[in-house]
Amino acid sequence: MPPKSEQATAAGAGASQPSDQGSMDPFFHLLRILPYSFLRPPRTRLKLPSSLALPSPMTVFSLVLLTYFAVVSGLVYDVIVEPPGIGSTQDHFTGTVRPVVFLPGRVNGQYIIEGLSSGFMFVLGGVGLILMDLALDRNRARSVRISFASFGISAVVIAYLMSMLFIRIKIPAYLS
Repeated sequence: MPPKSEQATAAGAGASQPSDQGSMDPFFHLLRILPYSFLRPPRTRLKLPSSLALPSPMTVFSLVLLTYFAVVSGLVYDVIVEPPGIGSTQDHFTGTVRPVVFLPGRVNGQYIIEGLSSGFMFVLGGVGLILMDLALDRNRARSVRISFASFGISAVVIAYLMSMLFIRIKIPAYLS
């Protein structure tokens, strides 16, 4: 069901607007009509098994959040390129080997830990936005809304500051 504003415009403009097919781009109209002039879709009567149930909204949210984390962490890059988990550099003065988490100077390259930590910061910022949205619900107690808002704002601020710190470590002369 469309929102009230769309219902009002659709009801008021229904008689005065030309049909959708008359105002359509001719090339798009041709692509939409031509294949079905000689092709007929088969008549199938598919039924879902009765044992198949829809997943809960929290399950879908968890899968979407996990997929988002995998994509922004560079999991595909890590599988294809197989970078080391963490780098190392030798100290010029003492000669000791120090671990390096961020691959400096290369924007298109990363260590595995660098990608995971950056992905975690992006997910933290997204969860902070969700918590701030939950804080707007008037049906919750005031203390719960304040908790959601404070944790949401702090998560977004921490995620932003850490991401900017990661960028400054990755690209030393960025925004200076």
